[in-house]
Amino acid sequence: MTDENRKVSTLEKKARDWLIERGVTIDDMAELVHFLQSKYHPNLTMEDCRFNVHQVLKKREVQNAVITGIQLDILAEKNSLEEPLQSTIEADEGLYGVDEIIAFSIVNVYGSIGFTNYGYIDKQKPGILKKLNDKSSGECHTFLDDIVGAIAAAASSRLAHSAVGEEY
Repeated sequence: MTDENRKVSTLEKKARDWLIERGVTIDDMAELVHFLQSKYHPNLTMEDCRFNVHQVLKKREVQNAVITGIQLDILAEKNSLEEPLQSTIEADEGLYGVDEIIAFSIVNVYGSIGFTNYGYIDKQKPGILKKLNDKSSGECHTFLDDIVGAIAAAASSRLAHSAVGEEY
């Protein structure tokens, strides 16, 4: 079955739809992949980056992380969590760390190189990550910013593995 004819699960569709609804596009994530990998792959195209993001989003572990994190962000925006969790997620407290743990479940899919990619992009916060971290929007993206960074890091790792002939 070709990729164009591939049946997309309800879970995958929901994860992709929720990313869009929360303001994150495939191109946003592809730009992060390009940011991470362009100096290692001089002929890297945005199409290559988009392809690898799409491949990462096909993974069930990734889809589960996306819907879990986004749902928690939405509940925090609606003030629907019990204290002290509500204020912890709302403030995106640095010592909370559960948002990063969910991100690590995505990064783990493509091996240890994903950790360095994720750590770097999480500190730099380029592109969409800067927007997601802007607290003035009134939206809560405590989980989403880490999830998007992790998807980009995983796609970058997938790209690196593919460049040496390993297929994931």
